[in-house]
Amino acid sequence: MAKLYTIGFTKKSAQKFFELLEKSGVNTIIDIKLNNTSQLSGFAKYPDIKYFLKKLQNIDYIHDLNFSPTEDILKNYKNKLYTWNDYVKYFDKLMNEREIEKYIVEKYSDCLGKNYCLLCSEDSSENCHRSLISKKFNKIFGIEIEHL
Repeated sequence: MAKLYTIGFTKKSAQKFFELLEKSGVNTIIDIKLNNTSQLSGFAKYPDIKYFLKKLQNIDYIHDLNFSPTEDILKNYKNKLYTWNDYVKYFDKLMNEREIEKYIVEKYSDCLGKNYCLLCSEDSSENCHRSLISKKFNKIFGIEIEHL
């Protein structure tokens, strides 16, 4: 059965990060971070991550802002103005406005034959928007989700 993977780079060495991807058989990373060029991203900073993925493991890289929160939603959550439940409410509203389920069907319908992996910064998928996006894929395609 096909899987959709998710991974965060925080609290992972480059070695651990790339070994997890290799073991899972991921062939395309979908970077869903709002800011993929942040200095805090270390080895996961664009354009370095695109180079490392291709050179080390022949993994393709896509940065898809359609799956990212707005700057305001993210800032309010990080500054503790929003609880996780608030974040989910505003993020879901944003995803509905973007017609994200239709978008997923149009752009990622090949996910049952590919091993996509959603990339974000959080170490755990708990309280991370990658868990919310992966649930959308599961709802649409019935695809199994594995958080690396």
